[in-house]
Amino acid sequence: MIAILLTGFLKIRFLDVIDILLVAFILYELYYLLKGSVSINMFFAIVSMFFIWRITDALQMELLRQILGAFFSVGIIALFIIFQPELRQFLLSLGKPDFIQRRRRRFLFWHFSDDSTYIVDIDKIVYACQKMSNIKQGALIILTRQHELRVIKDTGQYLNAYISVELLESIFFPNSPLHDGAVIIRGNKIEAARCILPISKSPKLSANLGLRHRAAVGVTEQSDAIAIVVSEQTGKISYSEGGELTRNVQPSVLRDFLEERLQPVAQEPEENKSQETEPVAPPGN
Repeated sequence: MIAILLTGFLKIRFLDVIDILLVAFILYELYYLLKGSVSINMFFAIVSMFFIWRITDALQMELLRQILGAFFSVGIIALFIIFQPELRQFLLSLGKPDFIQRRRRRFLFWHFSDDSTYIVDIDKIVYACQKMSNIKQGALIILTRQHELRVIKDTGQYLNAYISVELLESIFFPNSPLHDGAVIIRGNKIEAARCILPISKSPKLSANLGLRHRAAVGVTEQSDAIAIVVSEQTGKISYSEGGELTRNVQPSVLRDFLEERLQPVAQEPEENKSQETEPVAPPGN
């Protein structure tokens, strides 16, 4: 009975299976590039509209089918413009020799990593910001979450170094060749420095804000990253999330905020801390 149904209703060839797998692979790669950014919402909307278009075509709903068909036939140019950075990154990655090797562990949906928690050495970041704030040394630190900001990291210098207070201070030292731009941190590593960020054009921002603060808001408007700014003029610490800027915060407030959004590295057990009689030394390397 099943064989009759399959031969009479579904005729699946081997090439059809290959076709489905290739489409699924391309959709997943686009999702992987867009996840965590505002573009992911447009991506889901476009995919949903495409399936609705195909359903209306199958149900012979002529008016809606023609409207959606006109959108996809003419609007494809607008889609290339909207997703130009992401499509460029996708096409560039296709041409790299290690493309399949780098994706072997998650090829064809066989593996999904859980990015719900992001382990970061918060104490070192906060202490570095505090030290730079005391001497009015400007800094711009970006903590990534789901969106890896690969397009932005390509504009800077890759480091792939573990977080340390001294390294952050040396990067943002005024005479350092890496002090211009932003530092990108993912997990517990400084992945890139001297990165160029998009500048926010929000009218809600104060006119006296500098480029560091506007860049911090700009990158958080377009992704789920967290941006930390140390002002070079005043030494004040600010942070931005979701396009909202919180200015002039104390290091303790910054630490509490980061601990709410991220997962700090494992600390010493409480019974060991209670036995210490002297203050804990600042975070080291």
